[in-house]
Amino acid sequence: MATAPQPTRDDFAKMLEDSLGGEEAFEGRVVTGRVTGIENDMAIIDVGLKSEGRVPLREFAPPGQKAELSAGDEVEVYVDRVENANGEAMLSRDRARREAAWDRLETEYNDTARVEGQIFGRVKGGFTVDLGGAVAFLPGSQVDVRPVRDVTPLMGIPQPFQILKMDRKRGNIVVSRRAILEETRAEQRSDLIQSLTEGQVVEGVVKNITDYGAFVDLGGIDGLLHVTDMSYKRVGHPSEILSISDTVKVQIIRINRETQRISLGMKQLEADPWDGVMAKYEVGQKATGRVTNITDYGAFVELEDGIEGLVHVSEMSWTKKNVHPGKIVSTSQEVEVVILEVDEEKRRISLGLKQAQSNPWSDFAERYPVGTIVEGEVKNATEFGLFVGLEGDVDGMVHMSDIAWGVSGEEALEMHHKGETVKAVVLDVDAEKERISLGMKQLDQAPEGAAALSVGSGVRKGDVVTGEVVDVRDGGVEVSLDGGVTTGFIRRSDLSRDRDEQRPERFQVGQKVDALVTGFDRSKKPNLSIKALQITEEKEAVKQYGSSDSGASLGDILGEALGKAKDDGKS
Repeated sequence: MATAPQPTRDDFAKMLEDSLGGEEAFEGRVVTGRVTGIENDMAIIDVGLKSEGRVPLREFAPPGQKAELSAGDEVEVYVDRVENANGEAMLSRDRARREAAWDRLETEYNDTARVEGQIFGRVKGGFTVDLGGAVAFLPGSQVDVRPVRDVTPLMGIPQPFQILKMDRKRGNIVVSRRAILEETRAEQRSDLIQSLTEGQVVEGVVKNITDYGAFVDLGGIDGLLHVTDMSYKRVGHPSEILSISDTVKVQIIRINRETQRISLGMKQLEADPWDGVMAKYEVGQKATGRVTNITDYGAFVELEDGIEGLVHVSEMSWTKKNVHPGKIVSTSQEVEVVILEVDEEKRRISLGLKQAQSNPWSDFAERYPVGTIVEGEVKNATEFGLFVGLEGDVDGMVHMSDIAWGVSGEEALEMHHKGETVKAVVLDVDAEKERISLGMKQLDQAPEGAAALSVGSGVRKGDVVTGEVVDVRDGGVEVSLDGGVTTGFIRRSDLSRDRDEQRPERFQVGQKVDALVTGFDRSKKPNLSIKALQITEEKEAVKQYGSSDSGASLGDILGEALGKAKDDGKS
């Protein structure tokens, strides 16, 4: 079989002449030529002009690779000039590839299509990419969805890019690899999120840890594992139980398919320690726990993994009031507490620290019954009495009327000062109200004529008593009972039923008055009322001698009652 003759130089010339219409039309065009020889690193190419051109071999191979070219191969080259000073044609393979690439890339750019290229070099601010002849710029921020420290593994590998911008006149092309990855990732996220369901248990890898939780990669989409869903026990910071790159098993709690947000949980895979908590912890039961957190309002105590209770500041100490909880307990301290309240629905347990210790007021009452003489330091002097520090870190109060005989309360207070050591008699102990009443004057002999009164005895509410006015003040009058052993106070509003008679100045020291015991103050001193006595007597008189409804006037009724009282007295 005969071999077809190879085209000659004249044939190329004629073909070019026919297609281009003369040598002057060659310049600025891409033409087909034939390699006639290889000299060193140059290829000799005949394009049908008067002279051949020389093109570096590196222009016939991708960056960093060796050209595979031999005599007789046909190639496309760009004719820069028909003839240079040496009489040779100025040809360029790079320019030919670039022109062809620009034509193709412009079409793909207009169609927003992906283009294939290879990263082959590093420049300031990014990298260079070969797009099949045209060189594009890849900014560092567009390499990946996350910052990439080492791009070496990505270089020289054909991969897709998205053209962000191109300007043929300036020869500028900007591409992005990140846009391709984000688009692919979005597709994967959409497919993945459709395959997930709430309650599903999946595995993931911890990607990032923040103060409020951790982000877990579920294989193309991230879910948030909030710190409160990591464990039933208190977690100060997510890093306490998780590290980046950890593989964890989680449960999908919520999925928002519109925003593609996924909430995850770890503790949901464990048994809830609060189930049946009321059976395990009964009110009044003692328990031991560890202090996990201290706040201004109390301390949290962990009774077991996942079960915490709050010791309110008011339940921390019997004697230390208005003290920051941090001064009573410390973090990680083991403490004994008493269960005060359990609310399984709200997942709350109220604890008491002081209840696990004996009540110092009850202890004091056992060791020092009423009538016992005690000694202590005056901790504070107020306008109504002295506070004395006693054994067991408790305070007792000496009312100013119980400091000394024969002087007013104000004068008695001036006789003592803070820091002084004094002796007193225990008058009363109220453990429930945390009060101890003391008396100092009871240690001394009562004034002559005063009736003996055993400590702890006295008047009762509702009794009618007769006393002697010992002090007149703007707010009322102080009355001595039982020869001065006990004193009571009648407030201004209780001096009379008639408002015009509610004037303390109408009473004189030494005057005898009758009054009704209406109650007791903090120091167990009786509160007296002349007004209440008058009302009581009036009611009794009306009950015995008739009512005003029967036609008798109130004056007639009281007159008859007084008359009967006189007759009874004569008989």
